[in-house]
Amino acid sequence: MKELVRPARLAPGARVAVVAPSGPVPEERLQAGLDVLRGWDLDPVAGPHVLDRHGEFGYLAGTDADRAADLQNAWCDPAVDAVLCARGGYGVQRMVDLLDWEAMRAAGPKVFVGFSDITVLHEAFATRLGLATLHGPMAAGIDFVKNARAQEHLRATLFAPETVRTIASGGTPLVTGRARGVTLGGCLSLLAAERGTPHARASASGGLLCLEDVGEETYRLDRYFTQLLRAGWFDGVRGVLLGSWESCGDYAEVRPLLADRLGALGVPVVEDFGFGHCAGALTIPFGVAAELDAGTATLTLDQPALR
Repeated sequence: MKELVRPARLAPGARVAVVAPSGPVPEERLQAGLDVLRGWDLDPVAGPHVLDRHGEFGYLAGTDADRAADLQNAWCDPAVDAVLCARGGYGVQRMVDLLDWEAMRAAGPKVFVGFSDITVLHEAFATRLGLATLHGPMAAGIDFVKNARAQEHLRATLFAPETVRTIASGGTPLVTGRARGVTLGGCLSLLAAERGTPHARASASGGLLCLEDVGEETYRLDRYFTQLLRAGWFDGVRGVLLGSWESCGDYAEVRPLLADRLGALGVPVVEDFGFGHCAGALTIPFGVAAELDAGTATLTLDQPALR
């Protein structure tokens, strides 16, 4: 697994586009998120369809074509320096293949931020554009709007990435050791759902794999892990960082499953690393070379996440 192209850091006055590739966005939270971005001396602009709701499927933020158009137009606009997702939910898999990846590649690298259902776009940006991305809070998310730690870690990553080259999680080792690799990952259920789709990554070989999920019962998590294991997707992975398992049942049941499914990999594993669907979620760059120290629960990037 190779390092990916790192986009340029943001500067005061940079224009950032906010789009909704997945689920519908509450207007009051969007406005609150835009106010946060303005407070960072950024120039946020919301996509034309960011507040849409699909006429038949209310869990989608507008039609597949409109959601794809908002993302593509923002990405291809030379005045836009970064694209931030408003929220997750569900819907990226329905629109990702409507994007003109050649046009987006020609537009050059930009900052891209999101998590949860946005995992599908993190994978697509990696495999189709060769671009490093940021797994972090979304502009209309409660964490982004209300949590100081989530805000400040993302802000530091965007403006002064050299100050957060070492990400200290406060987590604990599930399997001790150190490992080097290139970061990747996201929502476990989405990574499993991507198997067999066009341009899906063949495996996590050579990677430091970041995993988390929300609202999945323990047996469903077991299913996703087992599917990926049977498919050989974990073969060659260098280390694993486990984020939050919010609303996934009693962690007293989840933790033994994590140990059972991941312990036999023979690589360092850290739990409770503080990213994903949790309060104060840390921003984790994907596509960058780093070292995981399970003993200290730290991830140290070889270079800042952004140039």
